[in-house]
Amino acid sequence: MTITPLPPAGANTALPINRIDGEAITASRNDFTSFLENSIDQVNQAMSRGDRSIEMLHSGQAQSLHEVMIAVEEADISLRMFVQIRNKALQAYEEIMRMQI
Repeated sequence: MTITPLPPAGANTALPINRIDGEAITASRNDFTSFLENSIDQVNQAMSRGDRSIEMLHSGQAQSLHEVMIAVEEADISLRMFVQIRNKALQAYEEIMRMQI
């Protein structure tokens, strides 16, 4: 009776590593960068609208307190959401940096 040896596990199943185009990396960075820039701009605009509505209320130009409160709450919610996104991104970065290769 002959016993045939088994090949080492995973030795033949390894796939070659493909290089990623520099253009693909640049395109994905630009997409993410533009997404972040647009998000920051939207939060900034919401904060500006809230500030302007408060100034209009103080000067007596605002029509209703209700509209001022809506603008201020929209600014507050958008800022809180952006801070949470930033916190999650930092958590992901820190977790990646803790990984051992």
